[in-house]
Amino acid sequence: MDGFARLTAADVGLMQELAVQVTADRLDLLNCDASLGELAWLWGKGHASAGESWRRRLWFSDGAPVAWGWASLPRRAMLNDGCVKDITGASLVYQVHPGHGALVDEVIDWYDAVADGVERTVVAQAADELALERWAAHGYGPDPASLGDTGSWTQLNVRDLDEVELPVLPDGFRFRTADEAGPAATVQAHLDAWPSSTYSAEAYEGVRRTPPYRGDLHVLVEAPDGTMAASAIMWLDEANRSVEFEPVGTHPDHRRLGISRAMILHGMHLARDAGAAHATVACMGAAGRPAARGLYYGVGFRKFSQDVPLVKPAGSTPGAR
Repeated sequence: MDGFARLTAADVGLMQELAVQVTADRLDLLNCDASLGELAWLWGKGHASAGESWRRRLWFSDGAPVAWGWASLPRRAMLNDGCVKDITGASLVYQVHPGHGALVDEVIDWYDAVADGVERTVVAQAADELALERWAAHGYGPDPASLGDTGSWTQLNVRDLDEVELPVLPDGFRFRTADEAGPAATVQAHLDAWPSSTYSAEAYEGVRRTPPYRGDLHVLVEAPDGTMAASAIMWLDEANRSVEFEPVGTHPDHRRLGISRAMILHGMHLARDAGAAHATVACMGAAGRPAARGLYYGVGFRKFSQDVPLVKPAGSTPGAR
């Protein structure tokens, strides 16, 4: 059945097409994992290792994509330390064009069918009242594991790039790009910032091959000893003159030195030179996770929207329509 087909690179391109449209029309309804850059990042780094467990469906109107769902099904994952982790539930990334809101019921029905019998999680936008109503009608409720002071819900932050402060690095540090640093150093920079990540040379190659990746908009900070102390990928949405930072990370030995702040400011200057007029970045919004939020607020970002994690326990009966 085509609706249970594996996700492909061509599908991701169509999903990004819808992301650009929703960004232009109703940014507050853009799901954080459904943005142009996040789709590229998730697909690029993960399709080689996890693609067998990914299923998708797309909906079209007059030949243009107006809705899609990307389900990650239960699988066995190999971690960097050689351990194996069994993922027993399903998760969904999805997007529906604001002008086709009624399709959310079809997305939910498809997800319930493709992930039947297991716990199902999904994230919707707090501003999307219709979608939240429909998910609730199908038996989905707030996910307790994602709420509270240390929860994993996400907020989107925005700022204009009309005036950007000049970056200042500590003595001996310098800005680099991924094109200059090379793949090995670029991958290591990510692993140093995110020790539990499964990122690899193969994953980075997948990212590099996924539009709109640009090595000159993948910025790093090199420490005096040659270590890459921080890194950030910027994804340029030329149609909306917007740039998205994802991911942003700093080596634990180089934190609290102003390096990440300087890198983001430097990145915004590069993005503005490339044609961007606006910037976005997502972060954890819970009160007990202030670090990234404080960094972004400190360089001029402000909260714009937030998501709502939902869950449907395994074995639940379908909700009312």
